Formats: sequence, C-alpha cells, structure tokens
Amino acid sequence: MKPKIFLESTIPSLLVARTSRDVAIAGQQQTTRDWWENRRRHYKLHVSELVLDEISQGEPAMAAARQTVLKECAILPALDEARELGEAIVKAGLIPAKVATDAFHIATAAVHNMDFLLTWNCRHIANAAIADQLRILCEKAGYEVPVLCTPYELMID
Repeated sequence: MKPKIFLESTIPSLLVARTSRDVAIAGQQQTTRDWWENRRRHYKLHVSELVLDEISQGEPAMAAARQTVLKECAILPALDEARELGEAIVKAGLIPAKVATDAFHIATAAVHNMDFLLTWNCRHIANAAIADQLRILCEKAGYEVPVLCTPYELMID
C-alpha cells in the first residue's frame, strides 16, 4: 500500500508559480516540480477543503492552475476531531492564532492518519523546534503526528 501524504497549500502554490527571482524560492519551486514529476506517484495524495479554499485565492489564472494540479488528490472530510486538535495546538502556543490554519493542516493530517504532511512552511509546520511538543500533544489526544517535511526530504530514488 502506498504511503499517504497530506499536501499543504504551499506545494501546489510553488508547483505552478512563475519562477521566482529569489534563489531560495526558485530552488523550492524546482524541487517541488521535480518531486511532483518523479515521486508523487509513489504516494496516495490528499488535501482538505481548507487547502482547496486557500489555493483558490489570488490571481484567477494561478488559482485555476493550482486547482487543476490537485484534481488527482483525495479530499479529506472536515472532522470535529481535527478542529478540536487544531484549537489545542493553537491554545498550547505551538502555532500562533493568526496562522491557525497551519495548526488545522497538522490536525487534519494527524486525525486522518496521514504518513506525511508535505509543506514548504518551515516556520509553523515543518519546524524542528516544535516537533516534539506537537508529537506529545497529539499523542495525548490519541493521534500520531505525520512526518512533517518538504519535498526535498522525500526525493528518494
């Protein structure tokens, strides 16, 4: 059985964006494109309604491109358990309330038993400084945190 991945909104955003002049972001874009082209078929891809809402914002043509690349993904249902876990993550101070959607991405992936959460958001999601505390909080609630990582970390051949 293929491992399950939850795609956070930075993945489709970087996948279809015009190449950035910022070298670091351009590198993330290229890595995302390489992963999408060469590795995504090794996983069962999932998103949430929240991700779909986020990627529908902005320039209409780019929003449409983001939506198109995610058509092959399964959509995870919104669950009260994920909302409650997300609120607990924010309440614990692990993710600021102003970016509570990041907590809900983690909570959704945990509640739906994803193996990985793929993101370029290393400030609030794939952040080693909060990983242990997230793990402990989620385990106390009865869930396992998926591996929080970037596409670069899943470029296995």
